[in-house]
Amino acid sequence: MKTYRHLFFDLDHTLWDFERNADETLRTLFERHDLERYGTFTVEEFIARYQDINHALWRLYQANKITQQQLRATRFVRTLSRLGVPEHEVPAEISEQFTEILPQKKAVFPHTHETLNYLQTKYELHLITNGFNDVQYRKLESSDLTKYFGQIVTSEHSGCLKPDPQMFAHALKAAGATAAESLMVGDNLECDVLGAFNAGIDQVYFNPARRRHFAQTTYEIASLAELREFL
Repeated sequence: MKTYRHLFFDLDHTLWDFERNADETLRTLFERHDLERYGTFTVEEFIARYQDINHALWRLYQANKITQQQLRATRFVRTLSRLGVPEHEVPAEISEQFTEILPQKKAVFPHTHETLNYLQTKYELHLITNGFNDVQYRKLESSDLTKYFGQIVTSEHSGCLKPDPQMFAHALKAAGATAAESLMVGDNLECDVLGAFNAGIDQVYFNPARRRHFAQTTYEIASLAELREFL
C-alpha cells in the first residue's frame, strides 16, 4: 500500500452536501418571493430548472467562457424566464440572497466529521475547490469544517480552475507537498479525478450514487467512512 502524507479534498458534493443545502435555500427563496403566485410551476420544478441551468453555467465558467459575475447574474434570470416569469419581474436581489443564505447551511455528507477527525491524526489535510472565496469560507465556518484543513485553495486564490494541472501544482506548493505523497478525494470525474491524474496525484473517486462509469481511478468509495479502510 502506497504511503501518503497529504490528503486533498474537494468541498461541494464531497464533504459539504451542496444539493441538500441548495434545495433548502431555493425553497426559502421560492416562498420569500411568492413565486407560487404565477401558478405555472411548482417549487420542485423551480429547483430542477435552476439545477440544470446552474450546472450548465458552471461548465461554461470552468471552461473560462463566462465570468463569476456573469454566472451569478444569469442563473436566476434564465431559470425564471424559462418558467414563464417575465424578465422584468425577476427579483433583482434573488441571486444575491441565494449567495447570502446558501453558505449558512450546515449539511455535510454522512461520516464527514468522524472521518476527518480520524484522518487528521495521520495526515495533513487540505482543501482544493473551484468555488468562490466569499462563499466557500462561509460554508466551511457554518459546517465547522475549517479546523481540519491546513491549506484551503480556491480557484480565486490560485487564479485557475480544476482540472487545470496548474491549480493542483499551486495546491501542492502551498501545502509543501509532492504529487507522489498526495491523494485527491473528490466527486467529479473530470475536475477531481482526471485533474489529479494529470497532475501526477493519486485519486479517490467519491461516488455515493454508485454511478456507472469507465474512468480509471486509484480508489473509489460510496461512503466517506470507507476511507478508513485504506488510509
